[in-house]
Amino acid sequence: MSCNSLAGGIASREQRIIQMALCLLEKRVRKNVRQFKTSEDTKSWLMLELSSLEREVFMVLYLDNQHRLIEKEVIALGGINSTEVHPREILKAALRHNAAAVILAHNHPSGCAEPSQADRHITDKLKESLSQLDVRVLDHLVVGGADVVSFAERGWL
Repeated sequence: MSCNSLAGGIASREQRIIQMALCLLEKRVRKNVRQFKTSEDTKSWLMLELSSLEREVFMVLYLDNQHRLIEKEVIALGGINSTEVHPREILKAALRHNAAAVILAHNHPSGCAEPSQADRHITDKLKESLSQLDVRVLDHLVVGGADVVSFAERGWL
């Protein structure tokens, strides 16, 4: 999703300003390829991307073998408490980007970062499906307010 289209979908002036700042940062990061070496790096980056959104968004970070960002895509845009994720779309995008690994991420606009059973189910389904393409799922992070829960840190992957 382009910076312009995401900023247009966010209601408040402050959120538009934050999104424009993120777009500028992203342009700068693309010049210096973004690499996700630690979960803390990933958590900080995703907090900036997802914490202030009013609707649930499911994002996939497509990475190369060195865990450098190839592309980020918003796969699903939902309501205030859910979104529908279609594994087929993620599989097609992983092939299109020639990704070696992915990081899954979504936000909980409620502010509670605790993953639901549905979150765990879709993660298992995606991990199984992507493994058939030799694409590793490195983590699934849930952003809720100022908290981020990592599936990898909890031993769920």
